[in-house]
Amino acid sequence: MLSATQLESYITQNLDCDYIKVLGDDGTHFEAVIVSPAFEGKRMIQQHQLVYAALGDRMRAEIHALSMKTYTPTAWAAVSNS
Repeated sequence: MLSATQLESYITQNLDCDYIKVLGDDGTHFEAVIVSPAFEGKRMIQQHQLVYAALGDRMRAEIHALSMKTYTPTAWAAVSNS
């Protein structure tokens, strides 16, 4: 069974993140907040695709559902300071 901490590690191994928080306690369904400079200039779907690429085959094999909120560092600063 996959833990939220393991999922965070999988993402950060392949995607530069300024901040990441993954929640989930059933081993297959997770929620994540991910802040990465790699998201700059990309639409939300492209940001999510970067996360899926970072996870590779794990998305199909180990993770049943991943709900994401993705932010650029600038957007995160605006959200987290409001």
